[in-house]
Amino acid sequence: MSYAETPAGSGAPPGGLDDALLKALFDQSAVGLLVLDPHLRLVRANSLVEGVGTEEYIGLRFTNAFRLDDPQGSEQLLKQVLAGEGPVREHLVRGRLRRIPGDRTFLVSAYRLDGPDGPDGPALGLLSAVVDVTERERARARETALAAVRDAVGGSLDVATTCRAFIDALVPGFADLAVIEVVDEVLRGADPPVGPLPPDTPLRCAASGRCDTVRDDEPGRPRPVGGTRRLPPRTPYALAVADLRPRLVPLTADTPWLAPDPAGGHGLAGTGAHSLIVVPLTLRGAVLGLVSLYRCGAAEPFDEEDVSLAGTAATRAALAIDNARRYEREHVIASTVQRRLLPQAERHQAAVETAHVLLPGRDSGCWFDTIALSGARTALVVGGVAGEGLQSAIAMGQLRTVIQALAGLDLEPEEVLARLKETADRLAHERAALPPSDSLHGEELRAGCVYGVYDPFTRTCTVARAGHPAPLIVGPDGQAVPLDLPEGPGLFATDGALFAPATVTLEEGSLFAFCTAELLADEHAEERITRTLARPGRSLQQLGDDIVYALPDDTRSAGAALLLARTGTVSDHRVATWDLAQERTTPATARLLVRDRLQGWGLDEDTVDATELIVSELVTNAVRYGTPPLRLRLLLDTSLTCEVHDGSTASPHLRHARTVDEGGRGLFIVSRLAAHWGARHGPDGKVLWTEQDLPGEGTH
Repeated sequence: MSYAETPAGSGAPPGGLDDALLKALFDQSAVGLLVLDPHLRLVRANSLVEGVGTEEYIGLRFTNAFRLDDPQGSEQLLKQVLAGEGPVREHLVRGRLRRIPGDRTFLVSAYRLDGPDGPDGPALGLLSAVVDVTERERARARETALAAVRDAVGGSLDVATTCRAFIDALVPGFADLAVIEVVDEVLRGADPPVGPLPPDTPLRCAASGRCDTVRDDEPGRPRPVGGTRRLPPRTPYALAVADLRPRLVPLTADTPWLAPDPAGGHGLAGTGAHSLIVVPLTLRGAVLGLVSLYRCGAAEPFDEEDVSLAGTAATRAALAIDNARRYEREHVIASTVQRRLLPQAERHQAAVETAHVLLPGRDSGCWFDTIALSGARTALVVGGVAGEGLQSAIAMGQLRTVIQALAGLDLEPEEVLARLKETADRLAHERAALPPSDSLHGEELRAGCVYGVYDPFTRTCTVARAGHPAPLIVGPDGQAVPLDLPEGPGLFATDGALFAPATVTLEEGSLFAFCTAELLADEHAEERITRTLARPGRSLQQLGDDIVYALPDDTRSAGAALLLARTGTVSDHRVATWDLAQERTTPATARLLVRDRLQGWGLDEDTVDATELIVSELVTNAVRYGTPPLRLRLLLDTSLTCEVHDGSTASPHLRHARTVDEGGRGLFIVSRLAAHWGARHGPDGKVLWTEQDLPGEGTH
């Protein structure tokens, strides 16, 4: 380690200068310096390498002196420098010093000391610069952990996902073991209690995590996810939610406050935890829960800087959890409103069997309906308002109420949707007129609907749609039935195009599937649903469940509605049809025919008398004011339906005759005897119809 001798007057330094340079370098260097021999043993060290520059370390191998976590890897790098493969600059290693507690982080650089033969000969040893960067790396780790919390927490409106992201951001970079507990009622969407938290308040473990190095002498975790507990009194956990201040607590075998919580203390002992930070999750004075962070084994204990970081991270988590809680509460309210606005039970239809599946999810604006129409016909409806939350559920309820009222007018499907769109346009104008400060101002409304009417006597189904997928149809033979149904504009669209219907004739036992768009999101959805509908021997409810089971995983997070219908016919034993002559004696003939058939059906005398009078008035009206052909039909189901068809398109109107008037009381009498009555029009005339409730059957 000395300079070679040089001739006098050559300008080379004198022989004693090398020793002076070496002494000055070791005494005045701003970094720790070590000299290692070819066997990587310590020869000399300056005082800046705290705890190593003493005589007791001389002769120890470099890896033993610093008790490195990865001695083999570090030694291999140093051997490469000895072999002349270049210096090592700023290599981070972790280890421990005998006189300084805890893990340390060192930045090591190593340079080859050439012998007399230069780079090609054997090395005299290594010069290593060592800098203790423990505090710098701790600060960097804190910054990294806080950045991870900021990036990961707050992107979800699900409380469990938010808590899981918080734990993953802190373990293992900042803590070896972490647990986040949330007040149980807060998880259900309730407002968080104002601090201090009452002692008997249950907290539920929303997420926990541990790094791979944590001992697992005891099975399970100190706080199993999903489990609840009440905080033991006189513990850091209880104190933190009482005064809403974080705690830094050392953990030892004789820690006194572990006695009131033997189960928790036993679990902690199994992990080797020795340092604890407990931080309350607070927001505007309210307590949402508690965060517990542990360091275990040989990890450096927490310090006050770590407490500050934990508090900042917990504030971020509390804000995200509260946002998720508010969303959850609104979602629960919207889901409740949606369910209250939808049919509460399957409705009996004369010639159609139906079943539905409603998938809960973000979308609270989808709906379905089956509406009994006159003449044993059935209206099948599925629709959806785009968006989520209470406002979508309210808009859905408004549209569903309107379409039910329009269906009762016996309008054609395309006309029902045209008038429904008029209502939607008015709702859109009302929203646009809201003041700018209103949260709904400028928020776009989008909705779609498909409306179909099945007639069991003609076995036809007429369908129209407004910005909504067309229904899928499978025949009784399992083959898909094509339906060329033009798509009309969405209900809130500015497009003023007309709605075009499509009519398909079906065999008895055909299946309809009315789906919201979420169920038809991928290119294979239609094929998958029609294939499922073709399975023999399955009930409609089983088929609906099968369709849901086959959905892709990402579909189930959104709300969706599915309405299935199996077509049928009305039994000949429950229908009576007569073609009548356009003569003055026809009403009397109709009364005789009706009495005979109703008595054959076993109906009571009051119903027979009332029906005779109803039929007499309707047929008389058709004879006087209508045109041929004249047809009378009776239909017995849960109610009794009377229909009189004639070729005229003119509709009668209910009048309230005065006392001295000789006429004008026919339809008034009919309206008093029947539960419902009305008129529907078709290409070949009109039909006047009535429905009567039957004793013991209830209202249709």
